[in-house]
Amino acid sequence: MGYTVSHEEDVKEIRTRLDSLYLSGFKSFDEEGQTIDFNDITVLLGPNGAGKSCLMSFFNMFNYMMTGELQTFVGKVGSAALLLHYGPKFTEQIRFRFHFSQGAQKKTEYEVWLIHNAQDRLSFARERIKFRDLGYDNPQVYDMDMLCGESRLIDDTRPTSNVLLNTLRRIKFYHFHDTSDTAFLKGHPHIDDSRYLKSNAGNLASFLRAMKMSEDRRYYDRIIRHIQGIFPQFKDFDLEPNRGNPNFIRLMWRDVSGRGYLFGPDQLSDGSLRFMALTSLLLQPPSTLPSVIVLDEPELGLHPAAIHDLAEMIKTAAEHSQIIIATQSPRLVDEFAAANIAILESDKSRSRTIVEQKFSGEKLADWLNDYTMSELWEKNVLGGLP
Repeated sequence: MGYTVSHEEDVKEIRTRLDSLYLSGFKSFDEEGQTIDFNDITVLLGPNGAGKSCLMSFFNMFNYMMTGELQTFVGKVGSAALLLHYGPKFTEQIRFRFHFSQGAQKKTEYEVWLIHNAQDRLSFARERIKFRDLGYDNPQVYDMDMLCGESRLIDDTRPTSNVLLNTLRRIKFYHFHDTSDTAFLKGHPHIDDSRYLKSNAGNLASFLRAMKMSEDRRYYDRIIRHIQGIFPQFKDFDLEPNRGNPNFIRLMWRDVSGRGYLFGPDQLSDGSLRFMALTSLLLQPPSTLPSVIVLDEPELGLHPAAIHDLAEMIKTAAEHSQIIIATQSPRLVDEFAAANIAILESDKSRSRTIVEQKFSGEKLADWLNDYTMSELWEKNVLGGLP
């Protein structure tokens, strides 16, 4: 991930990390707000209603925002009022602030305030960028135009804004739950829709085909091997353009029988289809990986053996990206260290989400001699239970 600016005239590539997110006023996050710190891998645990889905929804909204489609997201939700904690009568605005670091020297903040307007939409009351290079005395701080319906960062021509926008757009939310008959995963994407894997994996066929035909073929072969390890009947994808319309493609595949029969995505189990999408996301070439991958319950529908493989792929991707996972799976939790765990709980007295982090191995050392991480979760040593 590249992002740095040494004042306006100096822009160059350097690895950037998402250090934290402060969020307030959004759904179960009240006006006091909560700060979540991020590691290379951050595993979010909590009971139903604690705020995991709310946080996933925020990242989904943010992806829309970074393409100038915030109001499209609001329209899909049905009402901007539904995004505010207890509605606009109780909460005036949604606020969030991302903190990034580039080594020890460079720090960046991106802060947004969204207010509810009379048209039941959200407007930007603040969109502020703050960049600090410790080699300089004064930070850069500037605001975009106020009371706009979409982000002005997208159109701002300052070098700092341009590079920050690239950083923010590489935070990607993924949700592969829909495997119904009308799921995008089972559709016919355009053959050239292959620049990056979409959040619903609707362009998986074209994404894989581009990888297979490029100098990154070895990553495609690695994806195939991992799928075969969990789905032994699978041989390979058949990623030829549709005969009737060569501008489109579908996720077709063949099995190991050698009979030449061509299967479609509707002839895969839900778990197999999701595993294919997850494998393609996590094992793609490092050059195309998002800088931050946000995954909502990636274990859904997977066999226990596949969950171990999923965890190993997450660790592989984390060598180049930061991974944020919301899960309910004890099996997946056991694959990660205490320092990776963040607990989201509901403060029932105030109906809000609270965050507990920083479970050090030293703090839990005695417990971990006798119990696994999931057993400590189930015993409520970590918290995160109803």
